[in-house]
Amino acid sequence: MITVVGSINLDLVARVARLPGPGETVPGADFATAPGGKGANQALAARRAGAAVRMLGATGRDAFAAQATMLLRQAGVDLAPVATADAATGVALILVGEDGENMIAVVPGANAGVAPAAVDALAFGRGEHVLLQLEIPVDTVARAIDRARRAGAVSILNTAPFRQECLALVDRADVVVANETEFDQAASALALPGADRAARMRAFAARTGGMLIVTLGADGILAAAGGDFFHVAAMAVAPVDTVGAGDTFCGYLAQGLEAGLPLRVAVRRAGVAGSLACLKPGAQPSIPLAADVEAALAAFPDGA
Repeated sequence: MITVVGSINLDLVARVARLPGPGETVPGADFATAPGGKGANQALAARRAGAAVRMLGATGRDAFAAQATMLLRQAGVDLAPVATADAATGVALILVGEDGENMIAVVPGANAGVAPAAVDALAFGRGEHVLLQLEIPVDTVARAIDRARRAGAVSILNTAPFRQECLALVDRADVVVANETEFDQAASALALPGADRAARMRAFAARTGGMLIVTLGADGILAAAGGDFFHVAAMAVAPVDTVGAGDTFCGYLAQGLEAGLPLRVAVRRAGVAGSLACLKPGAQPSIPLAADVEAALAAFPDGA
């Protein structure tokens, strides 16, 4: 079982020829809505990867709530722990350029009301994996990490979107997943020793005794755990939309770890899933099915 404690949003996505600069208006080419939120995206990815998944979060009483949870329901994610709040369902306002890069503004709405007490209502089992991000209150994330540790569950913290408050949590999580920018910010704030990113990653893993995964986009993935350190190459793709690629990686990684895959295998599989998510627009609609990931793995030689 994977429990995701996190955000649920409806994404409002506009495609533009290029991303605007400050104060600039650019014409849009297309508009669509899609379920999103880092928590919900990761829950759907873990479910499509093959895990049993439950989701703790909150939506509003508005029309966006049903749309925001539609794909989770269709996939069979357990939404019993999702509360209905008086605040509006969270939304993400997303601009996507022709090169696949994006700009995002997130309005948390009901997500801001996901309180630590909601975590206390859940029972975590030994060996269960608890997947977390930072689009809900940090106190709630901290409570989930502590509850997971006491229960013998495995906590996985994705440090996105990066917030200084998360620095108090990274030493407590069993697995930390960050992109290169997030890790570099954390490494600087934590004064990690080392002349380069790899050395600082090793220092972090030695300091915490946990596992650290750093995604590098087209340059692949770095992983440090115990005395092990390795790089996994990225599968080359021509991105249509990078929204949701990181969340897809996290969900597939959580499923691979929960299934007991060797770390290198789990990281490589998650990396391929994240690459495939760049080939379709939208966050949740782009998350690949496990069969598609396995087919891509077979066509993508290890280390290529």
